[in-house]
Amino acid sequence: MNPGSYFEIPVADLERAMAFYTAVFGYEFTRETIHGNEMALFPLDPASDGIGGALSKGEVYVPSKTGTMIYLNVTSIDETLERVLEQGSEILFPKTKAGEYGFVAEFEDSEGNRIALFQSL
Repeated sequence: MNPGSYFEIPVADLERAMAFYTAVFGYEFTRETIHGNEMALFPLDPASDGIGGALSKGEVYVPSKTGTMIYLNVTSIDETLERVLEQGSEILFPKTKAGEYGFVAEFEDSEGNRIALFQSL
């Protein structure tokens, strides 16, 4: 079994974060309230590999550039980073080869989180 099952990205402004992730990745979110917290669930295809997650707003969710980092799969890091810059965000780690696996990069999202990208070869 793979160790990951679900992730949550802390946000201060759920609407702003949803707009950012939609503009950068094209995601469509499903809104939920879970344990009193506002959630915007990332799209999930149960027939595909990978895990689901959410943008999460609540008292315990504090955006940060430190701590655990999530890697989001993309088909083109270059195109994704262009959209990140168009949204007024900053590249924190440029596109870099990750050995035989592919490429990685990191950016700051609309909420101040450090988010990583992964592009396979």
